[in-house]
Amino acid sequence: MTTFWILQTLNTLQYAALLFLIAAGLSVSFGLMGFVNLAHGALYMLGAFIGVTLSVQAGFWAALFLAPVTVGAIGLILYLGLLGRVARLGPMPQVLVSFGLVFIATEIVRILWGDVPLSIDIPSALRGRLDMLSVSYPLYRLFVIAIGAVVSLLLWLGVNRTGLGAALRASVENRTMARAIGIDTDRLFLWVFTLGAALAGLGGVVAAPITSASAGMAVSALVPALIVTVIGGMGSISGTAAGALVVAAIEVFGAAIWPAASSVLIYAALAAALIWRPQGLFKGAVSH
Repeated sequence: MTTFWILQTLNTLQYAALLFLIAAGLSVSFGLMGFVNLAHGALYMLGAFIGVTLSVQAGFWAALFLAPVTVGAIGLILYLGLLGRVARLGPMPQVLVSFGLVFIATEIVRILWGDVPLSIDIPSALRGRLDMLSVSYPLYRLFVIAIGAVVSLLLWLGVNRTGLGAALRASVENRTMARAIGIDTDRLFLWVFTLGAALAGLGGVVAAPITSASAGMAVSALVPALIVTVIGGMGSISGTAAGALVVAAIEVFGAAIWPAASSVLIYAALAAALIWRPQGLFKGAVSH
């Protein structure tokens, strides 16, 4: 019985790490920029497929570095060419345009890579299993947990312990005042959006060896990422990490203990969060 709980806990941590990578950029764009960017799921999907192509050409480690950079560049171009303008028009245009981009990206992926799910070969250093705490667990999944932990720590330090993070928080609190003291808020938010896109790309390339890259992952990843953002709290890195852990625990343990209701439990948790703690577990900085 102990083995069961340890195994499900590790599965929860691995799934939470993936959810955090997907939801972090979404939470930042929602909370800090006030921008409803549903195209985040498409960026996650592009990260997976670009990672597949790069891994074939240059190997897994090159794909792990270059796919997020490429997706970050795509996010940068999208923001400069389209989304930055839509950001000033309010929530409804943001939702319609960004969700439309999801369908456009999905069709582009189908044209370029086809409908067959593709995967990335795990490098030899991360193959096999590690015996720990009376269970044998895949090395690659432990690697995913480590990536999620490192990225969450770096983001938290960047937002809460650096001058750039202080400028970002000041811009979110009062954009006019921040501009008055010399902070280029437009450029700051542009780089924040780009970072969020790169994180979505990192999530895609890291997930591809586990879930495979498919055209449907843009939408399938978007729903749990949105739930993580709501439960954790918009604009909060700590909240996103906590929300990812809550959602992952409900899905993993729910599927193992009560599989018939597993698909309902997560929505019940979302409803409970909206009723009793609509600001989320951690109240983050929210754009005014």
